[in-house]
Amino acid sequence: MLLAAIWGASFLFMRLSAADFGAVPLAAVRVAGAALLLLPFLARHNQWREVLKHAKPIAVVGVIGSALPFLMYAVGALAINVGVSSIVNATTPIWGAIVAWLWLGDRPNAQRVLGLLVGIAGVAWLAWDQASFKAGAHGVSPAVAIAACLVATLCYGFTAAFTKKALAGVPTMAVAAGSQLTAALVLAGPALWLWPAKAPAASSWWAAGALAVLCTGIAYVLYFRLIARVGAANATTVTFLIPIFAVLWGALFLSEALTWPMAMACGLVLLGTGLATGAHKKSRPKAAFLKP
Repeated sequence: MLLAAIWGASFLFMRLSAADFGAVPLAAVRVAGAALLLLPFLARHNQWREVLKHAKPIAVVGVIGSALPFLMYAVGALAINVGVSSIVNATTPIWGAIVAWLWLGDRPNAQRVLGLLVGIAGVAWLAWDQASFKAGAHGVSPAVAIAACLVATLCYGFTAAFTKKALAGVPTMAVAAGSQLTAALVLAGPALWLWPAKAPAASSWWAAGALAVLCTGIAYVLYFRLIARVGAANATTVTFLIPIFAVLWGALFLSEALTWPMAMACGLVLLGTGLATGAHKKSRPKAAFLKP
C-alpha cells in the first residue's frame, strides 16, 4: 500500500514540475537525485564490483528502464492529467507479458491472451476518450502524451524481460544504483542543453526533489524489500493500486475529476492485467527477508 501510494504520487509530482523544468531536465533531475540516494547503499553493501562486472547490461537497464520512460512520462505530464497517466502505466505487466512471449518464448495460455486483449481495449478506450491532436499550452497534445506513456510502459516491459535474461543473480541494489547512475550520465548533457531559461519555481524544485528521492530512490528500496518478502510475481501486483492513489492525489491536490470513461477504461486495464499476469491465482509464498 505504501509503495503504491508513493508511486501514485510520482504522477502528481511530474504534473506539478514538468511545465517549469521541461521533460528532459525533469527526467535528469529525477535520476540524478535517485542515484545520489542509492549510491551510499551500494557502497555500504560493497557491490561496486558487481556494477563494473555487469556494466553493459546495467547500462541498458539504465537507459531503457529509467532514462527513456522517465522522459516519456514527463512528456505525458505536460498534456494529460494524473489519473490518465497512471491508468496507462497500469498496462506495464501486459507489455511485459507480450515481450516475454515474443522474445523469451513464454507462450501465454488462452486466459492470458484474453487478458492482453482486454487490457489493450481499455487503453484504446482511454485514448479515444482523450483523443486530441491539438497541442496544448506546453506544445504537447493529449494523443502524443498517451503515446509517450505507452512507450514508457513498453520500455518497462522490455526491461523486465531483459533483466531476467541478462542480470539474473546480480544483486538488486547493484542494478538499481548502477542503472540510475547510468541514466543520470546519459541525460546530463541533453538536460544542460535544454535547461529552462527561466529558473523553475521553488515549488517545482520541491516536487522534482520528491520525485527523485521519494518516488524513485526510496521506492526502489521498498520495492526490493517487498520482492524479498513476497517474491517478484506478487510484488508486481502493486500495479493494481497505483491508479487508485494517483487519482486520489490528483483529486486532492489538483482538483482533477475521475470521469466515467476513465473509470471504465481503468477497470478494463486492471482486469486485463490480472488475467494476463495470472495475479488472481497467485498465493503468498513464505516470507523471506533479504536486504537489497
